[in-house]
Amino acid sequence: MKQIFQSLKNGETFFIDTPLPKIKANEVLIKTEYSLISSGTERMLVDFGKGNILEKAKQQPDKLKEVINKAKTDGIFSTVDAVRNKLNEPLPLGYCNVGKIIEIGGSVKNFKIGDRVVSNGPHAEIVSVSEMLCAKIPSNVISQEACFTVLGSIGLQGIRLANPTLGEVFVVSGLGLIGLLTAQILLAQGCIVLGIDPDKKQCEIAKKLGIKTLTLNEQIDPVSWCLNNNNGEEIDGVLITASTNSSEPLEIAAKLCRKRGRIILIGVTGMNLRRDLFYKKEISFQISCSYGPGRYDSNYEDNSQDYPIGFVRWTEQRNFQAILQIISSGKLQVKELITHKFNFQEAPKAYRILFEKNESMGILLKYHSDLEPLKQTISINKNSLKNKNTQKAIVSFIGAGNYAKRFLIPCFYKADCDLNAISSNRGDKATLIGQKFKFQQITTDSESIIQNDNCNTVVVATRHDSHGYFVEKGLKNGKNIFVEKPLCMTKKELRKIKESYNSNNILMVGFNRRFAPLIIELKKILRNLNGPKSFIYTCNAGFIDSSHWTQDRKKGGGRLLGEACHFIDLIRFLVGSSINDISVIYQDDNLQKKDTFAITLSFVDGSIGTINYFSNGSKTFPKERMEVFADGKIIQIENFLKLKSWGFSRNFNIRRLKQDKGQKNCVSSFLNSINKNSPSPIPIDEIFEVQEWILKLI
Repeated sequence: MKQIFQSLKNGETFFIDTPLPKIKANEVLIKTEYSLISSGTERMLVDFGKGNILEKAKQQPDKLKEVINKAKTDGIFSTVDAVRNKLNEPLPLGYCNVGKIIEIGGSVKNFKIGDRVVSNGPHAEIVSVSEMLCAKIPSNVISQEACFTVLGSIGLQGIRLANPTLGEVFVVSGLGLIGLLTAQILLAQGCIVLGIDPDKKQCEIAKKLGIKTLTLNEQIDPVSWCLNNNNGEEIDGVLITASTNSSEPLEIAAKLCRKRGRIILIGVTGMNLRRDLFYKKEISFQISCSYGPGRYDSNYEDNSQDYPIGFVRWTEQRNFQAILQIISSGKLQVKELITHKFNFQEAPKAYRILFEKNESMGILLKYHSDLEPLKQTISINKNSLKNKNTQKAIVSFIGAGNYAKRFLIPCFYKADCDLNAISSNRGDKATLIGQKFKFQQITTDSESIIQNDNCNTVVVATRHDSHGYFVEKGLKNGKNIFVEKPLCMTKKELRKIKESYNSNNILMVGFNRRFAPLIIELKKILRNLNGPKSFIYTCNAGFIDSSHWTQDRKKGGGRLLGEACHFIDLIRFLVGSSINDISVIYQDDNLQKKDTFAITLSFVDGSIGTINYFSNGSKTFPKERMEVFADGKIIQIENFLKLKSWGFSRNFNIRRLKQDKGQKNCVSSFLNSINKNSPSPIPIDEIFEVQEWILKLI
């Protein structure tokens, strides 16, 4: 199946062939009939991609500030790599999709195969979406009209925030697709609507729909015009649906509003507010969030936990349904908004139309009813094997997330191994990565990788709650396993892994910090120091919102299990002695979700360690720092860039140009142990020991 992507590097749109998505229990699989190109959002994305690096920075000053701060803490070379990787990552386009359901997940109750639905799925021949992001289409609404549902819901949510009443006067600033839909819905609610926009053609369309409009120009003051068309009275509210870097729409809106008027920002504008305009009138200003309540709520979208209708009347799904009903009633006209129709294969041409002045509004993509046979696994780069030696590592990946694509996969790609297959539930991520790093197969069937006789090594880089399962299954099938931390999440999973482990295969956790050049140097220094050692490890971890999957105890296990395990393992490695005891103290702050804590360790040889894991610090401070006290001496490593010492006859002062946390050395060591049939770089008893102690803490 094909899907449309856009390059952030140059703004080009292109197709990729991806395997059939694998649906979750609460998802549906949809065969697309039509999709709508959003002339606002998608044009903005493509326009951003076309800009050079300076233009991109100018458009995103907040991101530029983050980049500067990262360069100060992590070094300029690491920062450049991060920015380059981000720009080289294509984006899937589209969020207005109409089609028929061809498969449903096990827990889906309100949909069946054959239902014609609208969803926020991308421009793709087959899409998988949560059941909460779909709505059935009434029989009298044709698919082309239904494509406008999602955009209509964006406008509708802004209207709900404005809470208009019968007879009130509203100005819609910006008469693109969302603006025209918003204006019509306001009319249907019995409001008087005025529209303003710099585009004459869009104003003319609005007039045909019964909206009094002004084409913005230098000759007519929009404030005076609106007031004149409201009997000289100020306006009850303004809905801004424009897309511009200028703050002028906000200033005009404030001048238009009556005392205690309402301004709702649905589109994107500059945010330089004139306080005096808002202060004197006590104007309410609110930014509308997409389709409505539930958006970006993982419990709602990913877990299908609907809000009780008695407490949250309108959710994003119920907004979809409301828009479909108003289209069905004839009160929302969308046919006038369709200016172009293209076959799906002509999508690049359709996107070029976006930039032809006064040419496009609603651009529809039509999909063929006949598709090639749908496959969960597709082959690429069939002749990419470096060697046919089966004793060498032949590697498959389960998972194609951010860490895998940025660090792990590039390290394996450059090392002495062959890349066989890569899997992800969606398939699109895996396809992009597979093409770039010359994997032989792309699949959405992770189980097939475990069963695949063409590979002897599996890298598990999935969400934490699946690590234990894939490690156990991989070991039982005789695979060497490299698993991103943590090894597992429960004592039961650990027991099964131990039972499945066979010394003929290598099991390794991605504790890369052991292999960092400065850590290797520190290990050499510590060998020459007498007596027990004292460690202080400080991690300026930064805040992560509670909605993120890593904060979910069932999915991510929390940050102690998910990240602080690195530092427990590292100190265990540097001490070279077994852990004797471990404890943790959490800061009493519910907002932090146990993100701020201190771990204390004691070791059999008398050494001690403290890990300070803080989420309440500043991003401008380096993330990681370790200090070691021993034998009248002190050694400090700061953010894997600097090593300094005190108390030596000749002190160390090592500075690296580029941050190196050991990922490359970690992967190379793992592969060498396979290729040379040598012991694992991390002894298995240390892996199990560290995991057992961690599980005692959580």
